Amino acid sequence: MSAHTSDRPIRLVVRDPALERSRVTVFFRLLLAIPVLVWLLLRGIAAFVAAIVLWLGVLINGEGPASLHDFVAGYLRYATHVYSYVLLAADPYPWFRAAHEYPVDLEIAAPTRQSRWTAGFRLFFALPALALATALGGSPSYGSWQVGFSSRPHEATWGWWASAGGVAAACAFLAWFVALARGSAPRGLRDLIAYSLGYAAQAGGYFLLLTDRYPSSDPSLAEPYASLPEHPVRIDVHDELERSRLTVFFRLLLALPHILWLILWSVAVFFAVVAAWFAALFGGRVPLALHRFIAAYVRYTTHLGAYISLVGRRFPGFVGREGSYGIDLHIAGPERQSRWKTLFRFFLAIPAFLLSSTLDAVLLVVAFLSWWYALVTGRLPEGLRNLGAVCIRYSSQTRAYASLLTDRYPYSSPLLEPGPEPTGEQPAPSVPWDTF
Repeated sequence: MSAHTSDRPIRLVVRDPALERSRVTVFFRLLLAIPVLVWLLLRGIAAFVAAIVLWLGVLINGEGPASLHDFVAGYLRYATHVYSYVLLAADPYPWFRAAHEYPVDLEIAAPTRQSRWTAGFRLFFALPALALATALGGSPSYGSWQVGFSSRPHEATWGWWASAGGVAAACAFLAWFVALARGSAPRGLRDLIAYSLGYAAQAGGYFLLLTDRYPSSDPSLAEPYASLPEHPVRIDVHDELERSRLTVFFRLLLALPHILWLILWSVAVFFAVVAAWFAALFGGRVPLALHRFIAAYVRYTTHLGAYISLVGRRFPGFVGREGSYGIDLHIAGPERQSRWKTLFRFFLAIPAFLLSSTLDAVLLVVAFLSWWYALVTGRLPEGLRNLGAVCIRYSSQTRAYASLLTDRYPYSSPLLEPGPEPTGEQPAPSVPWDTF
C-alpha cells in the first residue's frame, strides 16, 4: 500500500532547502562531530533503557508513560539532527539538544495505544526494517551490520568498501568532495541521504516502541522535499504486485538461461561500447545502429535485474524490447555528446558506480525481504517494490552513461516519478557534478 507523509506517525521534514555548505566545516566535519557523537551515544544508552520501560508499559497497559515516549522521541530527533550534520544533509551544528526548526527534522506523533502482541515480538518484527535501514545507512544507531554487494564483477574492487557504509555514507563521501569544490551539496545526493534518514527514523521509532506503525520504504515519502528532473533514461513501472509463489520460490533457477545469455551478450556489447566511444569522441555522436544495440542491452539488464530481484513479476524476453516488460526503461535516441566527457567517461563514471554499488546492496535486501513476503502473501508491498525500482533506475542510468548512450549524469533522487517542485527550491542544475 502506498504511503503518504500525512498519515505517518514519524515523518522527516526538510525545513531549509538551502544546499550551500561551509567548506571549512565540511573539511573538518567528522572531527567537529566527535563531541555530539559522544553525547548521542550517552543519550542512546538512556533512550534504550527508557524503551525497555516503554516495552513493559505497552505489554501491560497497551501504552507506556508519555514522559518516556517524549524522552525517546527527543533522542530520535536529536540522532536525526546529528547524522544529518555528519552526512552533509544539513550544515548548522546540532549542538547538544534537539533544536527547534533544524533544517532536517522529525515530526513524531503523540503516543497512542499499541497492540500488545506485536509489542511482545517487536524485536523479531523489526529485524527486516532494521536490515533495510542498515543497507540505506541512514544512521548507525539502528543497526550494527552492513551489507556489501555488487551485481557487476568489474565494480567489486571499489564497490565493497562503498557498500560497507550504506547508501547514505556513500552519498556523504561523494558530497564531501563536491561541497569542497563548489561550496554546495548536490541536490540528488542530499535528497537520497534525507530519504535514508527518514526510513532509519521510522525503523528506530518502531523498534523503540514509539509507534506500532510499521516503517514504509515507499519513495513517495520523499516527495515534500525531493525532486526528479527529466533524464534521457527513465524507468516506467506499470507492473502488478501479485506474485506466483511457485515462480518466486524457483526465481533464481528460472533465471539461469537469462544469466547465460547475458554473459554472451555482454561480450558483444563490450566491443560495441568501444566502437561507440571512438565514434562519440571523433564524431560527437554515437551512430544510431550502435545506440540501438547498446540500448537494447541496457534495457535487457533492467528487465532481468527486476525479474531476479522480484521487482518484476513475469519472465522477461531475451531481446530487451521497449514496452515488453512491466518494469521498463525508456532511453532517448542518440544526441550530440561532449567530447571531453566522452574522453574521460570511464573516470567520470567511477562516482556513479560507487553509489550504484550501494544501491545494489539495498536491492539485494529488497529481493531477500520480497522473496519471503511473496511466498507468504502472494504479493509484494508497493513501497518495497518501488524502492527496488529506484535502485534499478539509478543502476540503469549508470550503465547508460558508461556505455555512451547519454552524457547526462545519473541522478540519485529517491523519487520514482517526478513530483511537484518543493516550494522555495530551484530545479537541479545541468552541470555534471550537480546532477548526482
